[in-house]
Amino acid sequence: MICRRRCDTDAVKCHVVAKTDTIVDNNNSEDIDANQEIRVIAGAKDKTRHREKDGDGSNIPYDDIPIRMIGDNERINYDSLDKNTDTDLHIKKNLTEIQRFYYGKNVLITGATGFLGKILMEKLLRCCPGVENLYLLVRQKRGKDIYTRVDEIFDDPVFDRLKKEVPKFRHKLVVIPADCEVAGLGLNINDQQLLTEKVNIIFHSAATVKFDEHLRAALNTNVQAPLHLLRLARDMKHLDVLMHISTAYSNSHLSFIEEKYYPCETECEKLQLELGKLSDEDINRELPRILGAWPNTYTFTKALAEKELRANADGVPIGIFRPAIVISTAKEPLKCWLDNMYGPTGVVVGSASGILRTLQCDVGVSADIVPVDYVVNCLMVAAADVHSAYNTRQPPKEPPIYNYVSSVENQITWGDFLSHNIAQVDIHPLSNAIWYITLTLTKSSIMYGTYKILFHLIPAALVDALAAGLGRKPKMLKVYKKIHKFSSVISYFCTKEITFCNQRTQVLWKKTSEVDRKIFPFSMREVDWADYFGHYMAGVRRYLCKESDDTLPQAKIKWKRLYYLHQIVRVIFYAFAVYALWSVLSAVL
Repeated sequence: MICRRRCDTDAVKCHVVAKTDTIVDNNNSEDIDANQEIRVIAGAKDKTRHREKDGDGSNIPYDDIPIRMIGDNERINYDSLDKNTDTDLHIKKNLTEIQRFYYGKNVLITGATGFLGKILMEKLLRCCPGVENLYLLVRQKRGKDIYTRVDEIFDDPVFDRLKKEVPKFRHKLVVIPADCEVAGLGLNINDQQLLTEKVNIIFHSAATVKFDEHLRAALNTNVQAPLHLLRLARDMKHLDVLMHISTAYSNSHLSFIEEKYYPCETECEKLQLELGKLSDEDINRELPRILGAWPNTYTFTKALAEKELRANADGVPIGIFRPAIVISTAKEPLKCWLDNMYGPTGVVVGSASGILRTLQCDVGVSADIVPVDYVVNCLMVAAADVHSAYNTRQPPKEPPIYNYVSSVENQITWGDFLSHNIAQVDIHPLSNAIWYITLTLTKSSIMYGTYKILFHLIPAALVDALAAGLGRKPKMLKVYKKIHKFSSVISYFCTKEITFCNQRTQVLWKKTSEVDRKIFPFSMREVDWADYFGHYMAGVRRYLCKESDDTLPQAKIKWKRLYYLHQIVRVIFYAFAVYALWSVLSAVL
């Protein structure tokens, strides 16, 4: 394959498998075997392009790209080319304990293009000087190749601080084509050999986080992929640790969850065989029986993955990391950065835009939300802890588990969460809001059904009727169908109180050095929720809705108009209700 796109090689170290007639190394003018399949690293300061054929079939030379062929025992690290041993020892001596753990290490990350993966990648590159390379398993998506996807990641403002503080970080990125839904992660034999030779640390964060994902897809991504990665890890010659990112809700059917494994009667192989004989429609019909006590395919497959990793660990240094509901950053690299509308953020955006107006939610239930930067910090420190544990005379008999939650040390309820955000909507209104915020919460399923009709379906039907009368396409009822599907999924977690134990995570914080606590803060006791939510809505507006701060004055004018319109409609509604009641009573009396 020849990479035919133009690329900024100061942006990404682009690994390309190429078969060419002749490849010229501009550094040493030595030709490389014409028919050999090679892996090329491109890393130049200016705009360059990968090698391609001219129209007449002749070779177009590279434009000053330093090229190296990776041999079986060769590791290329541009940062260390000018280092000598004394300098290297001096640098390492001045690092913290956690930074020393990552010094000179090659880190494999799955899910690097995801929400948590971006923060993990940024933190490793910015706060761990000397980290060797980051191997990113990336799949093609929506017609974009893996290199384009990685290129686009760095356009996000979340990487602005990294670009400023560590401008020459990009040559450390090694992009490898893979697919977690495919057997063997879709890796070719050359990439497998490369990873087994080089990788020291694995962070497996790739997963499908859709609660209503089809069971077959959820099983492939959330269960089979970790097992494929475990098999690969078993062959790695220099593996220090494999961290599997699960979820605190992997056993959400229980009311008390400790840092331990819980029974899961399902056998993965038997389930795979059963699903192989069923159509998708048959699987959906059998789903309640298969899930048992678990509320959805996401939590079920996460629990099954934990069980399978425990059973197949066989001495591989594995750690299970269970974060709760991961939301925007608290401190770094940007305050309240986020890039998705999963979970509670979807509720905030829906209500702030005036579309979501009722939700089945118990305001007294704990909202176990955790900022993504704190999650990543704890994950990185836990990786070092797991490595240390497996290098003792009595290594763990089973992979240790870390519950990362907020309710134990810094509780906040769903009522607190929503009141904090509603207070901020007036300060940071959305430009695309269609109505003033009015959110009615109830823990009763009966009342919720009533409110859905009154606040969602009737107004949607009226708007669609008006649209049809004007010759436009009705769409509000379809919108609310999606909203109700989303609401039914999250209502389980908004109405069920779960008590967590995070003893191992608390002990981890206590034994973390003071200097590492400053670089990798992860104690939830330190989070000031009032301050956090003072910036949260601004982050939603700026980073998720892509609305410039320059549009805020106009958005506030629109928001005030929506407020007065809302009050007028309320007065009319109450007047009509009083009139109707008076008419009924007059007729009866």
